[in-house]
Amino acid sequence: MKYNMGKVLRSMGLGLLVAAFTGCSTTTEYSSAVMRTMVNQSDNIMATGYAVISVQLNDNPAQQRLLSIRASKLDAYRSLLEQVYGQYLDVNTTVGEMVVQSDTFRSRVQGVIYGAQLVSITPVGDDTYTVTLSLDRRIVDDLRMLYIDQMALKNAGLELPGNHARRAS
Repeated sequence: MKYNMGKVLRSMGLGLLVAAFTGCSTTTEYSSAVMRTMVNQSDNIMATGYAVISVQLNDNPAQQRLLSIRASKLDAYRSLLEQVYGQYLDVNTTVGEMVVQSDTFRSRVQGVIYGAQLVSITPVGDDTYTVTLSLDRRIVDDLRMLYIDQMALKNAGLELPGNHARRAS
């Protein structure tokens, strides 16, 4: 992230230098181009996943670290899924004599993510890894449109491509 900010600051500095040596129309075009770049960079969805090293099922410490990195990456993908598609919640509450007797929550997230970029793999302390992923806003929009199209087909009772469900005879 520090590298991206430095890149933006250098771009802005270059923009000011260009503005000093060119006319107003060029300055306006360059400024709008710099703004579009900054908006695109900050419009990405970021997700971080976490995993503990010592709970990984392996006796080899190096393998435990690798498994922890993999688990934290999957956790980051789950977080991206939640941000793109939302989260399905199933909640049951039982009330007796105006007192909550029990409250259960189940959550589920399902979807497809493509185009995520690995931002960082970072050890935290001695026993945890974090993985941060980034997903471009344009890809998010594409994924949501694909999801809406699939739901429309499903609700219309049409078969989805690749779905070979059995039909009643």
